[in-house]
This record gives sequence, C-alpha cells and structure tokens, in this order.
Amino acid sequence: MTDIPSSEVKLERLKRSVIEAISVTMDLYGATPSVGELYGIMFFEDRPMTLEEMKDTMGMSKSSMSYAVRSLIDSRMVHKLDEKLERKVLYKAETDFYQAFQSFFTTKLQREVDVMRSAAEQALPEVQAVILDVSTNDEVRKEALAVYHKLLHALEYYEWLQRFIHLLQQGKLFNDKLNQLNL
Repeated sequence: MTDIPSSEVKLERLKRSVIEAISVTMDLYGATPSVGELYGIMFFEDRPMTLEEMKDTMGMSKSSMSYAVRSLIDSRMVHKLDEKLERKVLYKAETDFYQAFQSFFTTKLQREVDVMRSAAEQALPEVQAVILDVSTNDEVRKEALAVYHKLLHALEYYEWLQRFIHLLQQGKLFNDKLNQLNL
C-alpha cells in the first residue's frame, strides 16, 4: 500500500519548491542563496518573526542570520517592526511582489548608478587633460579620445538608468501595467 502524502505535506513541499526558486532567483541578482531562502521563508509566514525564530528555522548561526536580515532590510524586502515580542525585535517580509521587486532592484540599480557615475565623472577631466596635453603622443591621444567617448556614452546610459529607477520608485511602471490589465 502506497502512502499518499497529506494535503499539509503537499502544501509544505510546494512552499519549499517556491522558496528554493526565490533563493535561486535572488542569487542570480547578487544575493546569497541563504538570503534568498530567508526571504522565501519569511514570505510565506503569516506573522512577523524574531531573529531567534529565523535562526532556528534555517539552522544558521545568529551572526549569519543577522547579516542576512540586514541585507534584506537594506534591500527593503524585509521591514523591522516597531513592536516587539517579549523584548525581541520583529521582522516581516514584504509580500507584495511588485513592491519587493521595486525595492530590491532600485537598491541594486541605484548603487550601480552611484558607483559608475562617480568613477566616470572623476575620470573625464583627467582623460580630457591627457587629450589636451601637448606632450601626449598621437597614439595615446587617439586612445584617450576613445576612452572619453566611451565614458560619455556610459554617462548617457546611467542618466537613462537613473530615470528608470525613478519610474520604478514612483510605481509608475506598475500602475501602467495594472491599468492595461483593467485591474
């Protein structure tokens, strides 16, 4: 006789499958698999969790768990609540996928924009100086001009990306999509 898994067991397997998919997906975008797994676990919780509960659920050390929670808070995918449970801080996952997407990606993309714009803006005057320096030989000047144009192109891209980030942050992309679906 074959044991047929109960509905509860099936549901837990399905949730575990989705948690693993969330973990893999977040790993694709630079979060560690354990951070993705933690978000997945918290996503399915119907209540806030303490650090201790998360640690016990995942079998991780308190320091690793604290790092994972901080990463999720920094990405605004988990919120630290003002209320406490027996003097323990409570955390709750953002369960609106639109909001979670918006928070995760705007954080990552904004960091990229900040780092790359800063580097390009610092490099441009120095590249210009190399181009304008009378002692620069023609070969180096030609290479410096190519670098200069690449940096200008990069800055154009990061200006576009900054506008995209603002649209994400304002939720305009999602509102348009929802309106198209007549929701």
